[in-house]
Amino acid sequence: MPRLAIAPEVPRDLDALDRLLRRDAVVALRRFLLNTTSAPHPERVRNTRDARVATLRLADRHRGVVVRQRDVYWMLAVLPDADAWSFAQRHRFSVNSAIGVAEIWDADALDRVEPALRRAAGNSEWRLFAHVCDTDLLGLGVDADLIPLLRLITTDVALDALEPLLPESQYAPLAVLGQGGSIADAWRALDTRVAVPAPSVDVTDLVSALERTPDRAVFIPDPGTLDRVLGAPHWCTFLYPTQHRLAHQDLYQGPVLVTGGAGTGKTLVALHRAGHLAHAGAGRVLFLTFSQKVADDAAAKLDLLVDDAEVRARIEVGNVDRLAHRVVAEAEGRPPLLAGRSDLATLWQEASEIAGDPHGPAFLLREWEQVILAQNLCTVQEYLVADRPGRSVGLDEEQRTAVWKAIEHVTERLRATGRRTLLQLAAQASTLLGRTTGDLLGDDGPRREPYRHIVVDEAQDLHPAQWRLLRAAVPPAANDLFIVGDPHQRVFDTRVALSALGIKVETHHLTISHRLSHEILAWGVRLRGGNAADGLVDGVVDLVGFRSIHPGARPAVREYASREAELTGLVTHVRAWLAEGVPAEEIAVGARTSEYVRGARTALGQAGISVRVSTLHGLKGLEFRRVALIGVAEGVVPAPETLTPADEDPTARAHDLQRERGLLYMACMRAAERLYLSYSGRASPFLPP
Repeated sequence: MPRLAIAPEVPRDLDALDRLLRRDAVVALRRFLLNTTSAPHPERVRNTRDARVATLRLADRHRGVVVRQRDVYWMLAVLPDADAWSFAQRHRFSVNSAIGVAEIWDADALDRVEPALRRAAGNSEWRLFAHVCDTDLLGLGVDADLIPLLRLITTDVALDALEPLLPESQYAPLAVLGQGGSIADAWRALDTRVAVPAPSVDVTDLVSALERTPDRAVFIPDPGTLDRVLGAPHWCTFLYPTQHRLAHQDLYQGPVLVTGGAGTGKTLVALHRAGHLAHAGAGRVLFLTFSQKVADDAAAKLDLLVDDAEVRARIEVGNVDRLAHRVVAEAEGRPPLLAGRSDLATLWQEASEIAGDPHGPAFLLREWEQVILAQNLCTVQEYLVADRPGRSVGLDEEQRTAVWKAIEHVTERLRATGRRTLLQLAAQASTLLGRTTGDLLGDDGPRREPYRHIVVDEAQDLHPAQWRLLRAAVPPAANDLFIVGDPHQRVFDTRVALSALGIKVETHHLTISHRLSHEILAWGVRLRGGNAADGLVDGVVDLVGFRSIHPGARPAVREYASREAELTGLVTHVRAWLAEGVPAEEIAVGARTSEYVRGARTALGQAGISVRVSTLHGLKGLEFRRVALIGVAEGVVPAPETLTPADEDPTARAHDLQRERGLLYMACMRAAERLYLSYSGRASPFLPP
C-alpha cells in the first residue's frame, strides 16, 4: 500500500480549485490511499533535477507533484498540468546533513542568479564568507553544491536576495555567519529549524527526514485522516519547527515559560500543548486564558484540533477568575458576591479621606493590589517591614500605618457586606486549595489539586494572587505548568517575575512573527518605544531579533477634522475591505473608550456593516486579517483617568503610560494584513512619526 505525506501547500492548492475539480482531486487521493485499480499512478517527468520526482493526475488538467522514496509519496503541490511539470523540473530535494530535515531547493532559480553573483564577485575582492572554511559550512549542514555559490557572495544584500531560493535550514545559519556571528551562533540559529531531534542522520533516507519535518509534511495513513487534514485550518496540522518541538516534547521536569512577540505563535503552541497532554492521558488539563470571550475562542479551536471526544473531554477551558469563583463557591456552598465598580470607587474615596493627603484613591488601590495582595500581607506588622517594589513614593512607619488603616476600611466594609473583589477571590481560592481537607473540585486522584496539567495563555497580565491560585491547583511535578506570554503586550499593572513567587521555570523565546508583515511589525515596535519589558522572567525581555518573514502594506494613519468625519472614514475603509472579499469575521474595529465603541457600532450599523467592534481590551488574545482603530487621539490614548498624577507617584505614572502604550501596541498587533488608525484633533503622543 502506498503511503502519502502532504506539504502545507496541498490543502491550499486544493481549496483554490473550482468545487468540482477539488472534488475529483480529493476522490483521486482517496483512491490512491486505498490502492484501488482506478487510483492515479506516478508518471515520470522529463528533465527533472531529481529522479524521484513524478506527478499524479488528480483531476482534469491538474496534477499533484510528488517525490517518491520506497512506498512513500511526498506531495508538494496540486497545479495545472504545465505548472506541475515546471515545478517538478525546477526543484530538487535533499536531507540536511546536520539536523536531518527534508529540504526543498529552487535549483533552477539558483542557476539563474549565479551569473549575476559571478559578475559582482569580479568587481570586488571581498567575500562575505571568506572567514568560514568549507569544513565548518559542511558541519552546519550547508549543502556541498551550494558552497561554490556562497564563495561568490560579496555582500549581505546578495545573501538576503537568496533567502527565498534556499531552504530555511540552509539560510538560517548562513544569515548569522554573514552578519559576523560565530559558528556557535550559527548552530543556535540552525537549532530553530529542529522540530524532532535526529540521533543520527542518513542523507539518503528522505522518509525519516520527512518524519522529522512536520512543518513540511504530514503523513496521511487513510482517507479519514485526509478528510480531517483537508477540512481543518492550517494551524491544526502544521507548526513551525520550534513551535512543534515546544508543544510536543514528552517531558518537561517542571514549569515551562515560552515568551515571544506578537504573531510568534504562542497561543498555537499552548493549544497544541494542551492537546498533547490530553492525548498522553496522565490527568485533567486546564487551559486558561485572559477572558471568557477569549476562552470561548480557545475552546472552539481545541474542538477543531482534538477530534477524539474522550481526549477533548480531558481539557477544561476557562479563565482564572472563573476558576477562583468556582473554588470559593464549592467551598462555601453558594456563589460569592462580587463588589461592583461604583461601590468600590465610593469605598476608595472614603479610604483616601481617612488616609489624608497625599494618598488619593488611585494610590491606595495600587498599594493594596501591588503590595499587600501581591505579597499576601495579612497584618499591619507584615506590611510595615515589606518591600514595596515598583512604588517610588517612600512611606515611613507612621504613613504605612495610616495607609493600612485606610485600606482596612475598604476590606472591612467589603467583608461586612459579604462582597469581594476578583483578586480577593483568587487569594481565598489559593488558600482553600492549599488546605489538606481534600479536593474541592471533585478530582478522583489521591492529590487534592484538581488538575494534573495547567496551560496558561496571555500570562503577562496575571496578578501574584492569581499565580498562587494556579500553583495550588496543580501538583508540582513534571509537565505541571506550561505558560506563554509577552510582557510587551501587558495591559494591566502586573509585572512580577515568576521566580519571585517560587515558580522556577525553564524558559524559551520565540522571535519570528509568522502573522505580522514587516511593515506592521516595524511600525508597531516604533510605537511600543524602547526594547525592554519586565515581568514573568527575571530581568527584562527585549525586542532584539524579533522579526517578520513576509512583506505587506504599511499601516495607514488618517487625521480627520471632526469625530463625525472620522466615523465616515471608518465606514468607507471597512466597506472597501469587504468589497475586496475580506470576510466580515476577519475584520475588527477597536477604540479606547466605550463612547467611541458606541459611535462606531452606530455608524457601521447604519451602513449595514456587521463586523466585530470592541474596546482595545476586547481585542486581546484575538487576531484578524484587518484591524481599524479609531479615536487614537491626544486626551483619549492614553486615557487621562488611568494615569497617576506625577506629583503623587512619578514611577506609577511612568508605569501607567507604558501600560497604555502596551495596550495600543497589543491592539495594533492583532492585524495580520492591514492596519488602519484614525484620530480627530491632535494625534496620540504614542503614534510614531
